[in-house]
Amino acid sequence: MDREKLTPVEWEIMEAVWQLGDAPSVREVLEHAFANGEKAYTTIQTMMNILVKKGYLDVSKKGLVNFYKPVISRPDVVKAELTQMVSKVFRGSIPAMASCLINMNDLSRDEIGLIKKYLNEKEAQVKGEEQ
Repeated sequence: MDREKLTPVEWEIMEAVWQLGDAPSVREVLEHAFANGEKAYTTIQTMMNILVKKGYLDVSKKGLVNFYKPVISRPDVVKAELTQMVSKVFRGSIPAMASCLINMNDLSRDEIGLIKKYLNEKEAQVKGEEQ
């Protein structure tokens, strides 16, 4: 199912929902994501209801309180967003995206080693699938 992309504020709300787990309330999300009062309760409630309509959250009511649980996992949202970006920005080329990311930042030796480790693991996985 294709979903509308998340706005920056929606990402913050979804991150809070994923981190909190167990179907948090609006108040719990507000206190977790915007502890310094950056957003109003009604704003978060409205945004969470928009996320229900977009298909990211499911809502259930207990008494007077709405509780929200994610319909889609964080890794699935990340994968969908990155797939769309690779397609649009890099014409579907993951190596082009990887080259861009590697060359746009100063990487430490540790980061380079970690990237090599991931590539080696992926190469071993692909070799195992080919056999």
